[in-house]
Amino acid sequence: MEKAPNPPRLVRDLMTVGVETCPPHTPVVDLARRLLEKGIEEIVILADGHALGVVGQAELVRAFAHSTLADVKLLKASDVLREGVPQIPPDIPLTAAAEIMFDQGVRTLFLMHHAGGVEYPAAQISYRHYLRAIAAQEDEDLRDLGILAQRQSPLDTFVQRRDEARKKNAPNR
Repeated sequence: MEKAPNPPRLVRDLMTVGVETCPPHTPVVDLARRLLEKGIEEIVILADGHALGVVGQAELVRAFAHSTLADVKLLKASDVLREGVPQIPPDIPLTAAAEIMFDQGVRTLFLMHHAGGVEYPAAQISYRHYLRAIAAQEDEDLRDLGILAQRQSPLDTFVQRRDEARKKNAPNR
C-alpha cells in the first residue's frame, strides 16, 4: 500500500504569533537595538492602533547610506518607515508565501487581525522562519512556532511588560 503524501505545510504551521510594534516617534537607535536584540527583520509602526508601515533592517541601512551616522541617529520611525504592511493569510502553503515574499521584495509577511475597525498585526513569517525550517533536524526543533506553539497568556505578558517598564523608569539608587 502506497503511503499518502504529507499535506503541504501552511503559514500557520511556521509563523510566530505576536509582532513587535512601536509608535512613529520611536528613535531609529531604539529600532536598531530592538531588531538586534529580538533577532527580527522588521517592526510594525502603529498609530492609534492602526498599522502605518514597517521599519526593518533595509530601511535603517538605506537611511545610513543616505546620511551620516550622527544624522541617522536623530531620525524617528516615521522618517524611515516603508508605508503599508505586507500581508498574507495563514492558510496558504509555505511555498506560496515564499513566492509572495520574492514577488513583493520583502523578507517578512504579516497576518493582520481586524477588530472594531482597527487593523493590526497578529503574527508574522520571515526568512528566519524558513531558515529554521531548513535547519531543523526534527519537528520538535520548531515547537515554538505556529498556532500550536505554547505562549504566555496575555495577562502574564502584560505583567512582564509592566514590571520591565517599572524597572526601567525607577530612579537609580
